[in-house]
Amino acid sequence: MVTLLWILSLAALGLTFWAQFRVKGTFRKWAQEPASSGLTGAEVARRILDSNGLHDVAVEPVPGELTDHYDPIHRVVRLSEPVYYDSSIAAISVAAHECGHAIQHKEAYGALVLRHRMFPVVNFASSIAPFLLMGGIFLHMLNLFALGIVFFSAAVAFQLVTLPVEFNASSRAKQIMIRDGYIRNLEERGVSKVLNAAALTYVASALYALLELFRFVAMLVVSQNDD
Repeated sequence: MVTLLWILSLAALGLTFWAQFRVKGTFRKWAQEPASSGLTGAEVARRILDSNGLHDVAVEPVPGELTDHYDPIHRVVRLSEPVYYDSSIAAISVAAHECGHAIQHKEAYGALVLRHRMFPVVNFASSIAPFLLMGGIFLHMLNLFALGIVFFSAAVAFQLVTLPVEFNASSRAKQIMIRDGYIRNLEERGVSKVLNAAALTYVASALYALLELFRFVAMLVVSQNDD
């Protein structure tokens, strides 16, 4: 059982690398396709936020590629420079997605609220879990290993909660872009490609984390039986 879970975990890890490669490739492909609206990612973000009563949420550029995110503490949509300044299908898709998170925040979307509340605990748990797991293995201390599993479980739960948050933000983004005329019918395919590729990275990461959790639990059970 442990061996099978190990193989599945490696396969899931490979999937995460492939998903990251795919999202970058998809973004770069659709970054070459100009949006018919002619609006940049920053302009689309500003319009979406304003139309949803989020005038106080700023839109700022940040260095890097695919570094886009919504900061709920400072209430800022931060867009990577290729998204902020460009008017491609990829740029406006990513910008709309991040605005989807800002709208979730305004509406107190359940999964987002839960994720925010989990973050301080998960941040601590994910930093200490590897040490507990490794310490339990090398010191042959099952109680320490079991405690590591508990902490690791919190990190896995956080990734699972993240899935509906990301899918909902993408769904909101696409609906808004169609409704408000930021894209035409022929551009919907490109928007879906960009948003789906990004979503796949979260699915792959969650799957890998979940399989790792199962593997650790199986290791604990086998060790207890051996004793």
